[in-house]
Amino acid sequence: MCNDFGNHVAYADYAEALRQLRMPILAPVAPPNLEPRDDIWPSEIAPVFRRYDEGVELAQLRWGFEPSNPKGRAVINFKSEGRSFANSRRCLVPASHFFEFKGEKAPKAKFKFTLVGEPWFCFAGLWSPGSPEKGEAFTLLTTAPGPDVAPIHNRQMAVLRPEDWRSWLDLSKPEAELLTALPCGTLHVEQVR
Repeated sequence: MCNDFGNHVAYADYAEALRQLRMPILAPVAPPNLEPRDDIWPSEIAPVFRRYDEGVELAQLRWGFEPSNPKGRAVINFKSEGRSFANSRRCLVPASHFFEFKGEKAPKAKFKFTLVGEPWFCFAGLWSPGSPEKGEAFTLLTTAPGPDVAPIHNRQMAVLRPEDWRSWLDLSKPEAELLTALPCGTLHVEQVR
């Protein structure tokens, strides 16, 4: 399951993409310094978009919901099938790429996935206010793998095309239509290790 993604998107690119979708970013005092990152790992901070009043807020949240029991692991990925997210705190998690791993022993083969024809995309995600100690966090939603991911992994992240971003935040389309694998050839796959 995805436990590594990257983000090379500049704030100006976020603002322009959301403006074209008529989803204004609520302006911070100054644009945040978003360093390009090849790898974002669980428990690290990453940008997410979430609904705020009539616009979209860019927030920096920790990846992984706190475990429900003290000895448990953080919930970094959340299975989407058979669930309703109508009453959930939905968010978009922007990314340039994500990785999946294949093999039984380390080092496993590492595959990089990008969206064909687009410099970036968003994952469907959820966010949580978290505890006072750990703070706000997000998790990524998963679905059954599409034909581009299935040869490498038995699950995949729910990748949303730009035209579906507003629909995920507002749930203006059926969840089953949004939280599904993309058609064959939508993701470019490259083995990087």
